[in-house]
Amino acid sequence: MNTEQRRLQEIQEQNIPWKKWGPYLSERQWGTVREDYSHDGQAWDYFSHDQARSRAYRWGEDGLGGISDDHQLLCFAIALWNGQDPILKERLFGLTGTEGNHGEDVKEYYFYLDNIPTHAYMKFLYKYPQHSFPYSHLVTENAHRGREGMEFELLDTGIFSENRYFDVCVEYAKASPEDILIKITVDNRGSEEATLHVLPTLWFRNTWSWKGGVEKPKLEQVSSTNDFRKIVAYHPQLGDYCLYSQGNTCVLFTDNETNLDRLFHVPNEGEYVKDGINNYVVNRQKEAVNPHKIGTKAAPHYFMDLVGGSRKVIQLRLAKNRDIAQPFGEEFERIFNTRQREANEFYDQLAPQSLTVEQRAIQRQAFAGLLWNKQYYSYNVAQWLKGDETMPYPAPERELIRNGQWIHLDSNDIISMPDKWEYPWFAAWDLAFHCIPLALIDPDLAKHQLDLMTREWYMHPNGQIPAYEWNFNDVNPPVQAWATWRVYKIEKKYSGKGDRIFLERVFQKLLLNFTWWVNRKDTEGKNVFEGGFLGLDNIGVFDRSAQLPTGGHLEQADSTSWMAMYCLNMLAIALELARENPVYEDMATKFFEHFLYIADALNHIGPDKTQLWDNEEGFFFDVLNLPNGERIPLKIRSMVGLIPLFAITTLEPDLLEQFPRFKARLEWFIRHRPDLKRNVACMETSGEKARRMLALCYATRDRLVPEDKLRRILNQLLDENEFLSPYGIRSLSRYHQDHPYSFWVGDEEYRVSYEPAESTSALFGGNSNWRGPIWLPLNFLIIEALQQFHHYLGDQFQVECPTASGQWMNLWQVSQDLSQRLLRLFLNDPSGCRPVFGGNNKFQYDPQWHNSLLFYEYFHGDNGAGIGASHQTGWTGLIAKLIQQIGEYRG
Repeated sequence: MNTEQRRLQEIQEQNIPWKKWGPYLSERQWGTVREDYSHDGQAWDYFSHDQARSRAYRWGEDGLGGISDDHQLLCFAIALWNGQDPILKERLFGLTGTEGNHGEDVKEYYFYLDNIPTHAYMKFLYKYPQHSFPYSHLVTENAHRGREGMEFELLDTGIFSENRYFDVCVEYAKASPEDILIKITVDNRGSEEATLHVLPTLWFRNTWSWKGGVEKPKLEQVSSTNDFRKIVAYHPQLGDYCLYSQGNTCVLFTDNETNLDRLFHVPNEGEYVKDGINNYVVNRQKEAVNPHKIGTKAAPHYFMDLVGGSRKVIQLRLAKNRDIAQPFGEEFERIFNTRQREANEFYDQLAPQSLTVEQRAIQRQAFAGLLWNKQYYSYNVAQWLKGDETMPYPAPERELIRNGQWIHLDSNDIISMPDKWEYPWFAAWDLAFHCIPLALIDPDLAKHQLDLMTREWYMHPNGQIPAYEWNFNDVNPPVQAWATWRVYKIEKKYSGKGDRIFLERVFQKLLLNFTWWVNRKDTEGKNVFEGGFLGLDNIGVFDRSAQLPTGGHLEQADSTSWMAMYCLNMLAIALELARENPVYEDMATKFFEHFLYIADALNHIGPDKTQLWDNEEGFFFDVLNLPNGERIPLKIRSMVGLIPLFAITTLEPDLLEQFPRFKARLEWFIRHRPDLKRNVACMETSGEKARRMLALCYATRDRLVPEDKLRRILNQLLDENEFLSPYGIRSLSRYHQDHPYSFWVGDEEYRVSYEPAESTSALFGGNSNWRGPIWLPLNFLIIEALQQFHHYLGDQFQVECPTASGQWMNLWQVSQDLSQRLLRLFLNDPSGCRPVFGGNNKFQYDPQWHNSLLFYEYFHGDNGAGIGASHQTGWTGLIAKLIQQIGEYRG
């Protein structure tokens, strides 16, 4: 057991609070639903980036490379000023959902370089231009560009030409759980001298302005020497902390209070306000900071002139101990060196020996991004709807805009976020994918995240799991059971023991959620599900969250398949729990039967009906049910038709012998209900090592069987002219590049074409694209499904990969080929370029940029370039798990 693993053990066994402090600040609190008190729900417009420096947040805080305690009472982050900008750089800038030509988009370059589960060591890098930041240029130029055009990025402005920028690296090392050493390293990457102001900022989240009688905390400079300054933070709940800042620099104080005068043209309630330090440094308003050295926001002010190519280092220390006589010096460096060594040891022991140095570096940065994207999330919906007693009463129509049915939701937790700038709020199905790689490094965190979404302060009393902040009512794929089962298995594999209490607790709550799905999303009671949004945004010809322009309803192949997968995941969990509690055997039987009925509905509705499986095309399609009873298959070759692959599980022969009642029920169906097992699940024939298989896609080892759904789907999946890209599986077949799908409603055309990059559709803000690009999460599920099929079919079942190549592979080999294609996104190709960086020469050829990776939301379907949110390590972090699997397979 290495040192980091011992710290994780100390948390569990001794309640030592190693995780009390972490990277829990958001990258963006402005423009969120939580901060929106408007009458029309236009969150981006209600609280803007321009307001953020002057307006106190209600529910959370943001900062640059920052940390906070786990209730975000006290926060620390850096602020910068290059002497040219109109404002301090205190937070990341980006375009709102209405400003970007493809939706919201961060316009900064920052990187999560390292982190470990207890956050005993963390490293963050920000690239800050030396010339005035082009805020307005980015907004106006992107406004000129339509959805067909490329996004206008910060590098496109030329502001980084001749390397006129600073690398600002922030590192944290914990001497103890509440003694945090901070090192800020500034490099002038240009050739000329440049000036930089660095303001490491400590502040309290404003918890006192919203309700009367709340005690206000205080920051105060208590002493100073030639070697350091000392600020004491007094808080009635958190206790006292002390920030030591190296050197005899001046410390600036103000209050984290809204500047009412600037924003609303009414008198301020106090003399010092949130943007006081900004106004002092940038606008030279000497009266903007408190000369008495007290407040609720403070920053030592470091001014440095750096000659070209030079470096300067600033040291700080945030500690519970107010009496550290020598906060810096040899001990400071020793602790940093020790924590860096321990981080290396932690990841070296985790990574399989067969991995290359480059593969290890990619995996480590993916883990770092996952850990940096943990965020304190506070949102009391009832309080938010009602408003605060000291504030103006919000417009009552807000209850009708969003989340009015979720008044029970009261979050006050650390949650894994998809991306703390573009998606700084939990998304339930994204979160399920985050937990898979997290289980490799911190299984307790992964388990807690899955458990959290099923607790009574999140899950609706009716059993619905909240989707995401913009609309908790939306419907995402029900992947929680799959993630719960996988996290359980991963921990059991690496620790030798599975957490059955966790498994049972979540299973019990998922029973409620499963019932909600069955009761709410099967309109005609025939086990065919609609589902609506399902997280695939604009994949269909219609907006599946809105009323259909034709009337009627959709029978969705993907929604129905997700439910079949849900049944099999719950079946697997129930059988595992039945090993110690026989009650769960009956529940396993129930899910087995439910799966059969769903599978039959997906494959065979009846002789007079159009089924979701199209035998002529060899693919699954959605079916549109019109009000007059007509049923029209929507023949779009998309991920919708591949999701049926995910519904598969295998049953070991010893498991069946252990549960005779379950086995008897299975055999009864084989004998008495041949209509349900036909082309549905290979329950009767035993496969490798006498295993049984339950699956939606029928498969045999005989290549000549025409009913073999698996082969027919794989024929398209592995076709390079359809789904198979050099970098993974596309979300839409490239067939639709030359054969777009059109559906006419009166004189209006609804159209789906293959778009390998950004979508031209305006659905869901226009920044989500399932019409061609490659998405890691569903690629990951395809890989897992192929491995499950191989588990049953063995090496004898082979397919051409790629289709028509003459190269035959078993399904395990196909899964490895897909994994390698996905890994190729991040690896250097023979020319030394990484596909993820596309045509960006700065990232491709500059050594100061090339090895700082970005884990994008999705990837170009033809060339692998990263698209969408640039820090979506949330689910793109799945690459870390695939790398682990590749290394273990080689080993």
